[in-house]
This record gives sequence, C-alpha cells and structure tokens, in this order.
Amino acid sequence: MSPFDAPVGGAGAEMHAFVRELFPICRSITGGGMRETLSRIQQRIPIALHEVPSGTRVLDWTVPDEWNVRDAWVANARGDRVIDFARHNLHLVGYSVPVRERMPLAALRSHLHSLPDRPDWIPYRTSYYERTWGFCVDHRTLMSLPDGEYDVCIDASLAPGHLTYGELFIPGATTDEILLSCHCCHPSLANDNLSGIAVAVHLAARLAGSARRHGVRVLFIPGTIGSITWLARNPDAAARVRHGLVLSCLGDAGAPTYKRSRRGNALVDRAAEHVISARGGDSSAIRDFTPFGYDERQYCSPGFDLPVGCLMRTPNGAYPEYHTSADDTAFVHAGALEDSLSLALSIIEILEHDVRYVNRQPYGEPQLGRRGLYGTVGGKAPREAELAMLWILNQSDGGHSLLDIANRSGLPFATLRAAAAALEDADLLARAPVTP
Repeated sequence: MSPFDAPVGGAGAEMHAFVRELFPICRSITGGGMRETLSRIQQRIPIALHEVPSGTRVLDWTVPDEWNVRDAWVANARGDRVIDFARHNLHLVGYSVPVRERMPLAALRSHLHSLPDRPDWIPYRTSYYERTWGFCVDHRTLMSLPDGEYDVCIDASLAPGHLTYGELFIPGATTDEILLSCHCCHPSLANDNLSGIAVAVHLAARLAGSARRHGVRVLFIPGTIGSITWLARNPDAAARVRHGLVLSCLGDAGAPTYKRSRRGNALVDRAAEHVISARGGDSSAIRDFTPFGYDERQYCSPGFDLPVGCLMRTPNGAYPEYHTSADDTAFVHAGALEDSLSLALSIIEILEHDVRYVNRQPYGEPQLGRRGLYGTVGGKAPREAELAMLWILNQSDGGHSLLDIANRSGLPFATLRAAAAALEDADLLARAPVTP
C-alpha cells in the first residue's frame, strides 16, 4: 500500500509517547543532549550522525564550542536551592559559562529572567554566541526572594568539541529530492521542538517503505547553525532539492498553517495551500515568506533559493506558551500530531504525483463505459471518480497538471490521481514531456 493511501490512525499516540520520552533531555545546539536525542531517533529510523569540529568555518559562521551541563543552581544563605536546573532544565540560560560565586541579590538580579505577565511560567532563554550566564525563573519565585547573599553554581563546560546532526537519505527513482528538516536544539519544549521531530520520524518511516519518484532527505539539526552547516557541507545535495518542508510546532490544538518559500509560488507552496484549503483552512492559514523564523530562512537565502516552506499549526511566537515551561507534553495533543502527519503526507503526495497528461482521444469525449470506466445506468449525476475522469480528460492538453485540475474542479487530489491512473491504464492518457 502506498504511504499516501495507508491510514494514519494510531500514529498520534506513538508520536506523543516519543515526545514524552524526549522531553526531559537537555538539548542545545551542541553537546550530549543533542547526541542523546539523535540516538533515540536512531533507534526508530536509520539516521547517519555527522560530527563537525568546533572552529569549522561554515559559510559566514563558525561552529561554536561544545556546551555540556552537569548541574546548575542558586542557593540562599541556608543552602536551599531556590532555582535548580535539576527540577527543570529551562532554569538555566542556554550556553551559560561555568560560574561558582557568592553575590548579593542586587547583583544576582541582572542574571535572572522571568515573565511578569505569566508569573507561574519559566521562560526559555539562550546566549549561544556571547560568553555570559543566567538563570530563568517563574516571576512569583523571583518576587519572593529576600535580600541577602546567594551562592551561584553552574557546573558546565564550554570547550572545543563538535556540532552533531542526523541525516537520513531515502533514494528515489530520480535524482530529484524532497527535503524535510526539523530543529532538535531546544530543551524541554514539547511543541516548539519535539512535535516536529516526532512527525519527521514517522514521515521518514512511512516514506522509506515505498517506491517514489523523489529521493527524500530528512535532517535533524540544531537551529540556524545546523542548516548553515549542512548547506556549507552539501552544496551538491542542496542543488538537487526540488521541494522542501521545515516541520515545527505541529502538536498544538491550533489549525494548520503554512509559510511560503521565498519563491512564493513553488509547487510545495501551491500543494500546501491546496491541502489546507481543502480542509477548510482560511486565507490566514497561508503566510507569505519572511526572512525570520525557522531554518526555511537559511534554505531560502538568495544564494540557495531552495523551494522550502514551513509547515506548522499555531506559528512560532503566536501562542502564549511559546518558549516557556507551559510548552509541555500536556500542551501537545496526539490528535494534532496525527493530523499534522496526515497533512504532510497529503502535501508530499502532490509533490510526488503532480504530473501533466495529454489526452490521447482529445476530439470529443471518449466512450468510458465500454472500457469499464463509467456507470452503466444513465440519467444519474456522475460519481466523484467518474467526474474526476471527465475533468482530467478535458484539461489534459499538456499544459495543466493534476494540481491545476484539482484547484479548478474542487475535487480531491487523491481522487484525481486514482482517476488518472485508471485512464492511463486504459491508454486514454499519456504523460506530457517534463519541461526543464
């Protein structure tokens, strides 16, 4: 059975379980947390791991030193840990340098981050490329800290090491590729991080077991520096990318959203818009490209200009829980993950099967009944499958693709694909030559 025809029911619970499994790991753009996450992915799909040494020049960037944390806390004069990395890994600002000091609260406050408007949530903050340190704390706790001396401990290392990323390539019948990319560099954030990973793993597993026209390349990378590193190391593979999706924020209860590629009208853009529109999405569900967000902005940088869009539910920054401790496993829903998987498969189905045909019997309507392709009782409205055949025959002049016909007819792409296959088997259609 084709991965596009197989039901996805039950996958949501499996993906949510994987989100829960990965949630406690402290991930960053480098280090043991990233490797542990990739190792868990490797237990499900056969990704290759790549290690790039610190100091390696990648385009206009340099691979940073590797960061690893053993422990981090702030203790009051009695020795009570009032902020503790062991309780929640968002408490530590990402890439904080090692510290062991005693200081008054007035000096400590400049290193503490909170959300006054969300007093029970811990914010997520990082400082990847500036040597500094800090802690994140819920505002209620911050306001309760009395004046006095506090001990600060950040038992971490920031030293030459490696950036690690995972990659799976699934060959297709041609050298053309579909790129699927997700970032794996956040600590305990379930929607903005783990939902994309879970959907990407299931997508890869389903696509690996079937024949396809395109090769599929799946990347599990640290945000920004990971895509830049991959692009710098793989210019030949990048040149083979014909379509691409960045996968993120796919587990919340919001409706699906798609952000177009820089090109704006690439097939992946039109496919995503068709699928979301067919599911009742309004115009606000399709967003124009902006050079801000996830790794689509690297793939879409003008030197590469790859046709890569971003598939989400509620976009990054558009929900209050974004980059806070409230983005936990309860915020992510199995049903939303399952729907996102189905949505991505529907988009990829179009990328795989959107072809142009030429009607081999273009003068008048060919007699479908004697070929077993049409109902035998007249006077009734045509069934959807029969209507799909009539639309395809009428529009197949070599200039209209199946997606064009789906948009004009309002019929599902999958129905049109099945009808085209039946007409091709009956020698009524021929595939139009592919124009360069």
